[in-house]
Formats: sequence, C-alpha cells, structure tokens
Amino acid sequence: MKAMILNGLGASDVFELAELEKPTATAEHVVVKVCATSVNPLDTMLRSTETPWSENLPHVLHGDVAGIVEEVGEGVTRFNVGDRVYGCAGGVAGINGALSEYMLVDADLMAHKPNSLTMRQAAALPLVSITVWEALVQKLKVSSDDKVLVHGATGGVGHIAVQLAKALGAEVTTTSLTKNLAAAEKLGADHVVNAEETSVAEYVAQHTGGEGFDAVFDTIAGEHIQKSFEAARMNGAVATILPIADVLQVALKGLSFHSVLMLIPMVTGKNRRVHGEILEQIAKLVDDGKITPLLDETEFSMLDVAKAHDRLQSGEAVGKVVMSGFHAEA
Repeated sequence: MKAMILNGLGASDVFELAELEKPTATAEHVVVKVCATSVNPLDTMLRSTETPWSENLPHVLHGDVAGIVEEVGEGVTRFNVGDRVYGCAGGVAGINGALSEYMLVDADLMAHKPNSLTMRQAAALPLVSITVWEALVQKLKVSSDDKVLVHGATGGVGHIAVQLAKALGAEVTTTSLTKNLAAAEKLGADHVVNAEETSVAEYVAQHTGGEGFDAVFDTIAGEHIQKSFEAARMNGAVATILPIADVLQVALKGLSFHSVLMLIPMVTGKNRRVHGEILEQIAKLVDDGKITPLLDETEFSMLDVAKAHDRLQSGEAVGKVVMSGFHAEA
C-alpha cells in the first residue's frame, strides 16, 4: 500500500511517498480503508521534535481517521466489513497512523461515523472532540447552571468546545481574534468577545456581573493561561490542553485546575474503550444538529501533507485542516 512516511524529523518536507505492506486484522482490531485524515498540532510536533511518544522510524503519522472497515479481527463485535467509522487511533508511540491507504486500529478507539457528515468532515472530529469531552464533561463537569468561557473560538479544539458547552446547557462566552469574529459568531455561543479589543476585566464584568466564570477552558495556554485564571471566579475551575509554568493564581483564588491529555489511553493501552464511547456520543450530537465541524477553506490530498502541515503552522487556518485519503471520499 502507499503511505507518506517519516525517515527522520524536521520541517514539513521530510515526508516521503513509500510502499508498505498492507496490514491484516489482528485480535480486537480492524483494518480501515483511509478516506480522510486531519492535521493536529500533535502531528506537527511529532514530525519535527523528539517527544516521549516518538518510538519508531520510519513512521506513519496522523491519528485522526475516517474510513471504511476493510477487515475485522477476532473478538470484534461492534463493527462489520463496510461500516463507515471514525476515530483517533495511531500516529504516535509506535502505532502507525492514517497517512496511508489502510490503517490497523484498535476497535475500542473507533466509533461509527456520524451519518450526516462526509468523510472529510468526520476526520476533523476525533482528537479534538475527545479532548473537549474530557475537559468539559469529565474534568470541569459543566452543567446547565454554569457560565463557561472558551478561549480560541475558531481553533480545532475551541470550535467544538463552544458547541459542546452549549449542548450541555451552559451559558457560553468565547473569545476570538478580530479576523475570525464572523466565523466565531456562527458557532452558537451566547457571547463572542473580541480578545484584541476587550480586556478580561471588561468581559468578566459584562457577562458575569464581575463575579467571574464558573468554568474556563483555555485552548491557547502558554502565557495566555493567566487570563483564564483572572477570568475564573473564586473557587472556579480552569482546564487547558498545554503545559504551563506559573500557577500562583490557582492557589490565590482556590481554583480547580485541570490539564487534558487525550493521548493517555492510546499510548498506555488502558481504558481505550472510553474513547470509542465518547465518539459514539459525539456522533449522536452531530446527527442531532448540535455539533458541526468547522473546516478550513483549504483542501489537500495525502500527497499534499507537507502543505497541510504548513497551513496549520501558519496560524491562518480557521477550523481544522483536512486531507483526503488515497481512497478519497467513499
């Protein structure tokens, strides 16, 4: 089968087209014909930097996949040949990913694709949706009584967070750059804040009466996390997807602070079934019209993986950068 592989780490031009042996289904696994994948910051990091999860070269990157079940291994009862599925199931820790014609995946990490979406749309969802679910449902425990702030409205994680928080019944405020305001306003948040023109104190006063938000999900992090701590109410909760250094305000405001790393089940092999279960619930929310993936305007094929990585890293993408597979839409 064809695959885009890494023989070394570096800039986006390190990808090479190669012929690899087509995988065969093993126990508790299925082989998926890859129709689409999406680019996540994790993929660009694994391509360019040695990480705790960089275990094998040559390596096939990309965890997100949407496709068709080609072969079913022993012990798999949830899927049949021909099923349309999606998931985040490889591209890290020695598990080959979706930059190939076929991908061997643990069935526990997969779910049936939302019926209302194309393969390209479905491929945009897995990693970011699982991340958001873990943050809002499992960590922050968002409910209908909460005032929730989501930073980074039109990012891959942010645009799903806004929609899931609304589906959970929260009053949602989200921040956006000026250039992305129009897209942010279409996501259904109760309040959209221009982060370049409005201070934290101003939007806290306007949307929480000065008390602060019950829960804050920061998809930007770094130094930006201090704005999240400032925006949270006393004894509120903050979650982020990236490591940070200064957590003084966590102590001073009695905050509950959570970090989210959705890779844990995939790289440890523990509790993988939870990811499949989350994606089944996300698929229902999608088909019920409560979540819609936001795709960047660009379109790339598998052979364009370098351009797709460059697009994500340019900071110009609005929503997810998606690539059609060698098998394309089916």
